[in-house]
Amino acid sequence: MNTSDFWKNFRLGEELHIAGSFIYNGLRRFHELELFDNSDELFEFLYNLSVGIERLLKIAIVLHEHSEVGDQETLEKSLITHNHLDLLERVRNHVEIKFGKPHNDLLQLLGTFYKTLRYDRFSLNSVYEGHKEVSAILSFLNKHLQVEISKKNLPFATLNEDRYRAFIRRTVLAISQTMYTVIDEQARSLGLYTYELRYGSKAESVFLRKVNISDEDVLWKELLIFFMNSDPKTGYFKFLKGIEPLKFDPGLIRDYLDCFKSDASKAEVMDELEHHYGEMDKSDRKQRFEIIGFIGAQGVYFDDEGDIEEDNQ
Repeated sequence: MNTSDFWKNFRLGEELHIAGSFIYNGLRRFHELELFDNSDELFEFLYNLSVGIERLLKIAIVLHEHSEVGDQETLEKSLITHNHLDLLERVRNHVEIKFGKPHNDLLQLLGTFYKTLRYDRFSLNSVYEGHKEVSAILSFLNKHLQVEISKKNLPFATLNEDRYRAFIRRTVLAISQTMYTVIDEQARSLGLYTYELRYGSKAESVFLRKVNISDEDVLWKELLIFFMNSDPKTGYFKFLKGIEPLKFDPGLIRDYLDCFKSDASKAEVMDELEHHYGEMDKSDRKQRFEIIGFIGAQGVYFDDEGDIEEDNQ
């Protein structure tokens, strides 16, 4: 395998996983978003999405435009851009891609965000016009869903809704999976394996599994129900049941459940956890950390009653 084939096979294959991870993280961040009021949360969503889709477009461009006789330096310099629509047009020079208005507008929004909006707060003029990420997202949703979400509803919070989550998911996945198909087909035509995705990776979830974060929420809820209603017959369950629970407040169960679905919600409960640990003496706290460390640890196994009985026969 020559140098260029190795590059396109393996290094761009790594880039494909990186792009998929950024896109997945963006989708998850928007899914977890409860309010449109916080610029930092929308910034995280837009940043992840813009980086992921930009890298995806560039993979497709390299696979179509690179050749042994071409100018490598010129190609590499041409990729130093953050204009998503321009990158898309370069791909369209080689394959037909039909995107609707929402897809093109989202790509334009991502390009604008990455080029200008993400730096806006470093400008003195931001004093007079802040929350540009919020305004950009609300304008995008208002335009394509024919709704009237406004930041002017103060003092009331601007709530995210499942219909907004579903629309963002559909639009992002349509762009992502279309571009993955372009990469897949071109790689195969070149006899390369750039398209291969690691099973269980975030990239596989985005490009092949059509990830739906709502379905992943169902998973943790079903697992929670399973844990709560299973008899402690296995060694693992006996171990878990044998640990004295901390005295969390049953009245705050909704807040605790939010920790399973949102990283942001964990911060609100961490103070209470730290309080509980602060009430212990140093030796008890150290012992509990050691016990808790066994949960989910690799290479830790618990004997089951059934296994012991079979061994004794």
